[in-house]
Amino acid sequence: MSVLSTVAMLTASRTGRAEPLTTVRHQHLDEKPFVLVPLTLAGEACAPLAALAGTDPEHPTLLTVRQPRDRAERFRFAERLAALLLAHIDGCRTETEPHTVGRGKEQEERLRFQRAPQLLVPNGEGIAYVRLLGRLTRLRATEGPYAVDPSVPALGKWLTWFADRAEFPNSSTLLATTRLLAAHWATGQSPSEDSHLASLLAWIDPPEGVDGARAAREAEDPAVWPSAGPSTDPVFDRTLHELMTRYDEASDDRGREAVGRQIDRELNGQMLPTWRLMWRGVELLRDLPEGAHVRDRWALDRRWFSEYAEYLDADSRPQARRDQAVRAARRLARLEDAATRYEAERAYDDPLVMAEYELSGEAFTGTVTARDEDRFVPGGRPGSQVWRPTITLRTSTGSRVGLAAGTEVKSPVRPGQGARILEVRQEEDGGQSVVLQLEGGFERKRKPPAPAGTLAVTGEELTYTTLDPKAMPSVLPDEENTPWTHGGPPHPYEPTDEDAEETWE
Repeated sequence: MSVLSTVAMLTASRTGRAEPLTTVRHQHLDEKPFVLVPLTLAGEACAPLAALAGTDPEHPTLLTVRQPRDRAERFRFAERLAALLLAHIDGCRTETEPHTVGRGKEQEERLRFQRAPQLLVPNGEGIAYVRLLGRLTRLRATEGPYAVDPSVPALGKWLTWFADRAEFPNSSTLLATTRLLAAHWATGQSPSEDSHLASLLAWIDPPEGVDGARAAREAEDPAVWPSAGPSTDPVFDRTLHELMTRYDEASDDRGREAVGRQIDRELNGQMLPTWRLMWRGVELLRDLPEGAHVRDRWALDRRWFSEYAEYLDADSRPQARRDQAVRAARRLARLEDAATRYEAERAYDDPLVMAEYELSGEAFTGTVTARDEDRFVPGGRPGSQVWRPTITLRTSTGSRVGLAAGTEVKSPVRPGQGARILEVRQEEDGGQSVVLQLEGGFERKRKPPAPAGTLAVTGEELTYTTLDPKAMPSVLPDEENTPWTHGGPPHPYEPTDEDAEETWE
């Protein structure tokens, strides 16, 4: 936990209301996200019990499994969920737009969809549920003794894709509402308690005349606000067990159906409060302005969505049960690059986030006190001169610049303009002066005067940091060039009969 988030948490506990951690929203929110509130059978890792799903806040679709231990009922649940989610995904594939991928001579024009699906679940356990449900359905055979409806493995492939993208912090295709809210507000409770959706929202948006701490305590009552899933409340489990016993022991179809409808009502009552909380959380997040880099990150999500949809149309093989070594290394490199780039973009978009880096010494803020627009330095060739203007920033009294001379920095105000620290001087009043050499960002001009707006003016307040959202990603060899010492090029994954027989546990 950072210093500022700790201060915000302490302030929230004193005032009784959540404190903002950001000034903008750092994740994309679709106009019509697909919300999924799942429940699983107690004691089972992924035995589907029920779900509320859909894109309409007022009309969720109820999916139930009246006897989760029945394999056929589990797959009927998967078919019904597939009918909803696959239709939503297909609705995002109606319009395309051109875009360029690659660099230099390797650039090529491709088409990507103008929309991408967004899946929202209540908490981190919901993401784990999506991953496991995808694993248990994507490898199913559509022919033979264990055949399932073709929509079931199609659902599994897409759920696995969502879960894989959720590991990337810069992706918004699968989001847990509790994590999303906790990233934008600090409450007066512990981080583990923030995983409880009802109490988290009680701190952020308490009822009139009630402080967050009291509202959160009331929200922890499972009789009023049932578990957000996928695990059910133990007290409810007893009621459910009695109903399922009556369902199994019913003497005829009429009696069985009557008990089944009662099971449906009980399950709907358990999930409906969470469904409403999910949409309230979406409303609160939408009230925050969107960060400047969010649109670019969502464009990248749309690109990944377009490429995976194209892959399924052409090949349709499911994701392997385990990544081979080469693919695992490439994935790890992409995850590390995405995390670094995401943190830099958040800091560039949000002064509250940048303040964390000022405290850690990776950034500083100062006011421009002088500039030398006509400065030239020796170039790489004998006798040559290159234009390198400088600006001098003065920091406030008591602040410390934790960066040494020679460090390369950039400013969020002019992200395309590189700079290098030439000198850091201590001033008598306790502040510091930092001399920066500017190395570009002048619209390709090589001599003064600088184009309007490209050179900071005296009195302008600027922040400089070592963070760079445009840092070059890691470069690894292509899969087909994997040396024999590392097993050679990996073979495409082929599902086996054992995959189709995998028990749903």
